[in-house]
Amino acid sequence: MTKLKYGYVCSRDVTRAVRFYSEALGIALKFQDGDRWAQFDLGGASFAIASPPEFPEGESGSVLVFEVDDLGRAVAAVISAGGSAVDQRDMGSHGTVATVRDPSGNLLQLYARAATQ
Repeated sequence: MTKLKYGYVCSRDVTRAVRFYSEALGIALKFQDGDRWAQFDLGGASFAIASPPEFPEGESGSVLVFEVDDLGRAVAAVISAGGSAVDQRDMGSHGTVATVRDPSGNLLQLYARAATQ
């Protein structure tokens, strides 16, 4: 793992959640992709809100996303350590994310940046 990329919560109403985190906690909005995704800057770390199309299937709570250099190797390491692979999604120029479960069944995501040309 190279770093914790970000954590996010799942929300069925991203606009309402943005208002809550901005007003109640004073967190600065970094960017928002309509009703799909919103990301806040927390002094170098990021916190995000995801809409249902962005949730890993079956998740409704919080998700930690770890950035990795080699996605295939990281997924293999998860499986070797007793976890399981759930899904993988290519996000084009953003990169690729693999959803995995730890041995306790918790969902995590492993993110690899897209190769730069």
